[in-house]
Amino acid sequence: MELKKDDNAVSIDMLLIVHSEKRRAAQGAHPDRQADPGAPPQRRGGLQVVGNGIRRWQKLEGSDLHGTQLTVEVHPRDAMPQLLKKFSLAKCTYVQGLQGDKNGNTRPRQPGGKDAHAYPWDRSSLKSMPLDLRQFEKLDTYASQVTVKSGLDELVSDLLQEAHSDLERVRAIWIWICHHIEYDIEAAQEKDRQAFKPTTILQTQKTNCDGYAGLFEKMCRIAGVQCMTVPGYSKGFGYQPGQSFSGEFDHAWNAVYLEGRWHLVDSTWGSGLVDSTTSKFTFLYNEFYFLTHPALFIEDHFPDNKNWQLLKPPQSLRQFENNMYHKSEFYNKGMLSAHPETSTIKTVNGKATVTIESCAPTLFMFMLNGKQEHGLLSLRKNGMKLDVYPPTVGTHKLQIFAKGNSEIYSSVLEYTLKCHYTDMDVPLPAELHQPVGPSWFSEQMGIVKPSHPEPVIYTSDGRCSVSFGVEEGISVLASLHGDDGPVTEETQRRYIFQLHREKRTELKVQLPHAGKFALKIFVKKRQEPGNYIFVFNYLLCCTNAKVNWPVFPESFGNWGPDNELLEPLSGVLPANHNVPFKLKLHGVAKALVKGQDTWPLTLNHEGYWEGSCSTAGCQEVYVMVLENANHNFYSYILKYKVNAQ
Repeated sequence: MELKKDDNAVSIDMLLIVHSEKRRAAQGAHPDRQADPGAPPQRRGGLQVVGNGIRRWQKLEGSDLHGTQLTVEVHPRDAMPQLLKKFSLAKCTYVQGLQGDKNGNTRPRQPGGKDAHAYPWDRSSLKSMPLDLRQFEKLDTYASQVTVKSGLDELVSDLLQEAHSDLERVRAIWIWICHHIEYDIEAAQEKDRQAFKPTTILQTQKTNCDGYAGLFEKMCRIAGVQCMTVPGYSKGFGYQPGQSFSGEFDHAWNAVYLEGRWHLVDSTWGSGLVDSTTSKFTFLYNEFYFLTHPALFIEDHFPDNKNWQLLKPPQSLRQFENNMYHKSEFYNKGMLSAHPETSTIKTVNGKATVTIESCAPTLFMFMLNGKQEHGLLSLRKNGMKLDVYPPTVGTHKLQIFAKGNSEIYSSVLEYTLKCHYTDMDVPLPAELHQPVGPSWFSEQMGIVKPSHPEPVIYTSDGRCSVSFGVEEGISVLASLHGDDGPVTEETQRRYIFQLHREKRTELKVQLPHAGKFALKIFVKKRQEPGNYIFVFNYLLCCTNAKVNWPVFPESFGNWGPDNELLEPLSGVLPANHNVPFKLKLHGVAKALVKGQDTWPLTLNHEGYWEGSCSTAGCQEVYVMVLENANHNFYSYILKYKVNAQ
């Protein structure tokens, strides 16, 4: 076949490739979503020079082909056809991904039964094929450092220097794109089609999802790996739980043919994140979207053709809209499942409960309407349980975060709470932090075998005693917090009296009044500098309106951790009374009580210092000790106040 152009005849071979794709009628973007164009430009067909002696004639949308795209690649006789050149770069395995029509033309094989994975997820793997990511360490390092020298062909050639299989070819391309191409928010909003061309992308190193997918497909085909661009809906930037999808598609990703099956990748989401507050892109590599298991990929990707779900059975659009959306970090950080499995929760008697199962012990936190309040989050060995009590009727946003192996908490789940009733007796202290109750984490921090393993402690008389084992070298600090209770740091600790005996620490607690209180527990290694670290808290509940306990006596630095106070426990003594004292003190030669006068304490056969003093004529009473019998200097260890007459 010959073609004349400018009266200069050029002899050519023609290779005809017909690629049909179904398209949905464009109805406009969903009003709740940020515009993110996913459709090809509305333009007429024309002859385009695309390099390497290749010319294409394309009939796109708006032509009389009614949704069929016709691509003709024209090659000079003395040039190796580009498609055949691509074939020569790879093993013959990818040829299995091609099918021939009745005219002998080839096209990528459409997904079939052997490509489909079972739904729901079987928890076997996050990937659609067995992978050991350690095998990619050298290749990943190499591919991420490759730079663009000229065109796309040379770039792919450079990337493939360290790739020795189709899988490694795809991996090298994926790593390069994810580490070099930035999401172009302005181009996406303005629908700048120039920004989607591979040549433009290489120059600017920016594009949107169409550009990512198109570049990935182009590079894979140059590398000899069959690849398709898949348009569809996504639960990405701007997604609101429970929203519906209609109109034009808002995203595009890829399917690659490896080892006899189709697999899914999304290099847009693998490259980084868009900050919802600043609308700025940040490179943050996400391994999750490389060869993702289809049963997980469907949570935030719904293709235009159900066959590209690679699932059996395939999911409907309604199911996609209603199914719970677990963010990629949910799986990256080892989560397995969450309950409820719907994005909207209706409270029951003013409460909503969420549970998460994880592969390993994990730290969690939550936010209700942007604040860490109105909930009880308790850690479990393999997950967590959260009870939330919205403070008002209406709609509330619940976010759950997990820490995993990193030092950063990442958002893993979002729920919409519908509350039609609030229990006025439930309000929790604002200072009740997370987690509530002892767990594997408190054990890891040196607190073991607690007397109260549950997070909530009920007391009828406003007093309780909590004890736990403490590992060697660990110091414990505790404070009490209520919304209308003690406010100063001193009084937060004065309602708790700490005792230490036989490697166990006991916290005696007296509540100033009825209500709910947070008993916060902190630890610190004695030999290390720095502050105490919050570990967990208990929720203390008392409904007895007659409760009105005073603070405990104030203790000073010489009050040793192994000392024990039996009486008096109240830090406020009655006036004009003889008050008995009984203490266990270690390493002292003498002990006395000083008020208006001085009263010595004597050591009994049980090892307790005993005695009494009169509170007549004084406002304060001190317990003092002499640590060395050869000295005359006494140290203050306890201080009591005396009620005014």
